[in-house]
Amino acid sequence: MAKRTINSKLFSEAQKYLVGGVNSPVRAFNYVGGDPLIIKRGHGSKVYDHDGNEYIDYVLSWGSLILGHAFPDVVNAVKAAACDGLSFGTTNIKEVELAKLIHKAIPFVEKIRFVNSGTEAVMSAVRLARGHTGRDKIVKFENSYHGHADYLLVSGGSGLATLNIPQSPGVPRSFIKDTIVLPYGDFRKLEEAFELHGREIAAVLVEPVGGNYGVMPPDTGFLRHLRKITDRYSALLIADEVITGFRFSFGSFMHRSGVLPDLICLGKIIGGGLPIGAYGGGGKIMNKLAPLGKVYQASTFSGNPVVMQAGISTLKVLALSGGRYRQIERFAELLSSAIERAARSCNIDLKVSRFGSMFSLKFERKDDFKKFYRGLLRSGVYFAPSEFESNFVSFAHTKKDIDDTINLIRVILAKI
Repeated sequence: MAKRTINSKLFSEAQKYLVGGVNSPVRAFNYVGGDPLIIKRGHGSKVYDHDGNEYIDYVLSWGSLILGHAFPDVVNAVKAAACDGLSFGTTNIKEVELAKLIHKAIPFVEKIRFVNSGTEAVMSAVRLARGHTGRDKIVKFENSYHGHADYLLVSGGSGLATLNIPQSPGVPRSFIKDTIVLPYGDFRKLEEAFELHGREIAAVLVEPVGGNYGVMPPDTGFLRHLRKITDRYSALLIADEVITGFRFSFGSFMHRSGVLPDLICLGKIIGGGLPIGAYGGGGKIMNKLAPLGKVYQASTFSGNPVVMQAGISTLKVLALSGGRYRQIERFAELLSSAIERAARSCNIDLKVSRFGSMFSLKFERKDDFKKFYRGLLRSGVYFAPSEFESNFVSFAHTKKDIDDTINLIRVILAKI
């Protein structure tokens, strides 16, 4: 019998008590096979498992850790905040400080509401849009993930009259009857949808850079058209920047592009590695929320002081990091280009999609990705365990990390 590793034994134990041994499906490594990683600790650009193996980490808690693991300023500030109390269930001054930092970076966010996850942020923003407009229908785009709220778990068909097939059992068709799914970038189908349902559409929900069906670079022309058509029909434009907020610069992609949404959803980076979500926009719309308005949303842990401090410390570093943003984009471009060249030299059909410091890989043959992925892990490199997920470069990654990764990938691809 093959000797079992500590990691393998721990995963067997996890499976006894956690569903599938995980608390989020992609962590189970079903797409690539084999036991998933069970990480013991992280520092900088590296994570370490219970067998003592070191991995250069390009997942970074699914994009949350732009500063890398255990960034000293963040860790020390979180420790100090925890010593003052873990949770109060009241307003605390750290909520205000983080809100001010976000407003400084994204001026159109006049008012903000903090929640605990990206799913909560999007779900609450959609409710607010419906409450503000008095309409029910929502437009989203094929292959865009906006969290696991029932009415957003929809697989869109290629035609305008989508079949609206839920992606998960347990989602009644009645919950998705007001969700319109369209092909991203298709101006004609967008116009047709608004001609048919325009006075019923509360909002269009869009990721400016797609991150959950491989990296999908932005189409600024299409984003501008979304702004125009929502204005024409008095619908709202909601930008889901849970992944992209503070990823490419100090602020939001939409603000940088000049296409200003009515509402924006944030998460991941603004929590510094702790659970967070937020949605915000102009005061006229945001003031429809209770207690000022009638649109209800509440949570025990929203605005948690420890989480707020992690966000404050992270954004203060990012505010002074313009050059570092350019560096991680260069690193991602260097890595992506080298991977494509190595694949071509090995006659492997592989496409790398990249925008900024995000990148994803798509092999023509799924088995090639599995072989590639297992080779990565054995070599000490941790990529996302699915071709549909994004990888990220952080401020903690060094040129040596990138060079080492490239050299290892060349060897792995040559063996496929």
